[in-house]
Amino acid sequence: MKTALVILAAGKGTRMNSDLPKVMHPLAGAPLFVHAMQAGASLAPDHTVVVAGHGADMVRRAALAHDETAQVVEQTEQLGTAHAAAQARAALAGFDGTAIVLFGDTPFVRPATLEQMVAAQVDSDVVILGFEAADPGRYGRLVMQGEHLERIVEFKDATSSERAIPLCNSGVIACHAATLFDLIDAVENDNAAGEYYLTDIVALARAKGLNASVVRCEESETLGINTRAELAGAEAAFQRRARALAFEDGVTMPAPETVHFAFDTVIGRDTVVEPNVVFGPGVTVESGVTVRAFSHLEGCHVARGAVVGPYARLRPGTELSENTRVGNFVEIKNARIGENSKVNHLSYIGDATLGRSTNVGAGTITCNYDGVMKHHTVIGDNAFIGSNTMLVAPVQIGDGAMTGSGSVITSDVDADALALARAPQIEKPGRAAKLLQILKAKKAKLQRSS
Repeated sequence: MKTALVILAAGKGTRMNSDLPKVMHPLAGAPLFVHAMQAGASLAPDHTVVVAGHGADMVRRAALAHDETAQVVEQTEQLGTAHAAAQARAALAGFDGTAIVLFGDTPFVRPATLEQMVAAQVDSDVVILGFEAADPGRYGRLVMQGEHLERIVEFKDATSSERAIPLCNSGVIACHAATLFDLIDAVENDNAAGEYYLTDIVALARAKGLNASVVRCEESETLGINTRAELAGAEAAFQRRARALAFEDGVTMPAPETVHFAFDTVIGRDTVVEPNVVFGPGVTVESGVTVRAFSHLEGCHVARGAVVGPYARLRPGTELSENTRVGNFVEIKNARIGENSKVNHLSYIGDATLGRSTNVGAGTITCNYDGVMKHHTVIGDNAFIGSNTMLVAPVQIGDGAMTGSGSVITSDVDADALALARAPQIEKPGRAAKLLQILKAKKAKLQRSS
């Protein structure tokens, strides 16, 4: 069945007390609304339409960064959810399939739930996602007649008997696209808030002789984010879920409560993740890896058998091949480290390619930036880079070559060559003692004058 996603992401989010649009606040390393996009992506939708409003340019950039095929339309006035959904009409012109309306501030709806809604839409003109809340509070209520949904009533417009209904509205809707927009055209704003409610389409559908049904989900899937406290709670819930899934996938975490995942982290079985490790967006770790304590990984790929850390930082563009070693206080950015190579101590490797079985000594730096442009360093197979070597890019070190400790390498080094680039050591007998006397005299003079 053809599907299209309509993600409502236009609200300002006043209670966030922020210059950012609410849907741009990050959850597990991604803006809130991107989680809705990711859940819907499991349906392989023909169209993804994001309805932006406040901070539309910012939302557009984030949407296209996640899915370059997404369409972003703008709701210039915030007149309610039906008005927001109507902004997707032009983007879905001629689309003959099911439209699923999701909310950008509701990040936890599961792909399986959306699949159930699409399946239910085969037999129902309108499908609503409902849940039974532990504390129904101010949720809209679903008024049922047997297995059929009669209407949705907002809490502020509900009678006392309607407020006693435990079945609540999540806001998520599945409906044939043409039917959805026809029903939206009939929505009016004669309610307590003076807004055009998308929920009114159920009663309008029933009045036209169409049928409506409910797919039920767990309350946890419907969690909406309106405040920073709720955002923090959502982050905690995401991390609990991500850690549980990691355990199921065969990942070892001695202190799981200290490990933080991003929305797209992938980790293979028999990998060990030690305490206080943070995974930023875009990380894939293969099986049998050890990530030692206090490491930070983002935008990188780590192959089988690698050991990372402790206190290592892998930045975007890092590719670690099999059985590599990246040790304490090492930072790597936009670099490929070949099989069995080691960068173990206090080094920065940026914009570089390292061959196989190469050893990089402590304190080595690839000097990749000249103040205007970045330049590349290439180190061959079986090379040995002495401690405290400065490799001034662009530069190439040949296979089997060596650099002497403390060298500043500014030109290419041939294969199997030894490169030394440092000033000769000069020794002046007795000069240390004489210099120490001079300094002590200066200090005593300063103390007398004060």
